[in-house]
Amino acid sequence: MILSGLEIKNHIGHEIIIEPFDEQRLNPNSYNLSLHNELLVYTHESLDMRKDNPTEKIIIPSEGFMLMPGKLYLGRTNEYTKTEGYIPMLEGRSSIGRLGICIHVTAGFGDVGFAGYWTLELFCVQPVRIYAGVQIAQIYYHTITKPYERYVNGKYQNNKGIQASMLYKEFEI
Repeated sequence: MILSGLEIKNHIGHEIIIEPFDEQRLNPNSYNLSLHNELLVYTHESLDMRKDNPTEKIIIPSEGFMLMPGKLYLGRTNEYTKTEGYIPMLEGRSSIGRLGICIHVTAGFGDVGFAGYWTLELFCVQPVRIYAGVQIAQIYYHTITKPYERYVNGKYQNNKGIQASMLYKEFEI
């Protein structure tokens, strides 16, 4: 089952942490998360999943930044989230999707116990100007049956910012 907005509110500060939390961003069954002012882009045209691919940082200026089709931009949420006992899920807001912006390629599914900022995999179908601080995504929560194992030390756990792919670490094992 998916938690209602009222249930999300009831669990804030306990099983669900969203910092900062603004009750006005609470929806009937989700909570809106906003875009931080930093983006990362890969600097090479072709990527290698066995390597730590180099990236370059872009700061979104106050006049906005133009996303271009055919390019992947990694962003992150302004909000730190932590979840115990529920599965966090992330989707783009419909108003964002109607501009042709996708906020994730495949990584909208969180693990129970995840703590950190959400890395967004932004791409668009036509050029579109984006702005830091825009409410870009919505997080919602599924219940999980017990027993379960918490996500504690994965490569993306307790992150402090945008994270490029760390798939290369799996080849080192």
